[in-house]
Amino acid sequence: MLARIVLNLARNVFQAYAVLWLLRPRKASSMSDVLKLFYLNFLMLDEKHVEIVRLSDNELVTRCRNPCPILELSQRLRVDTRVSCRIVSEPVCKYVLKKLNPKLVFERNYEHIRPYADSCEERIYFESRQA
Repeated sequence: MLARIVLNLARNVFQAYAVLWLLRPRKASSMSDVLKLFYLNFLMLDEKHVEIVRLSDNELVTRCRNPCPILELSQRLRVDTRVSCRIVSEPVCKYVLKKLNPKLVFERNYEHIRPYADSCEERIYFESRQA
């Protein structure tokens, strides 16, 4: 019960940050824009922590190894990251990406997520361009 309250509070704080970050209009028309705006600017990740698995006109697949506050919170609360990331991170990431471009789709690979893997894998693609 307490863990759920803390996770919801964390999501609300992350959502507030997203709303404030989006006050300045930003648009992503390419996957390179997504990489720069979402990973480097919004999430404030260092490029050395973002492995680009695939970058094409239609799709971006990344594996991130950054110091992660959600991973740390999950470990302190003894909550599985496959649960906590769905609560805290995923809705906010989807919200931000839809604001950057309504055609963007965000997917997290919950079979490749820390601490069960050495990185967290995510896929972002344009829904209308996906075959």
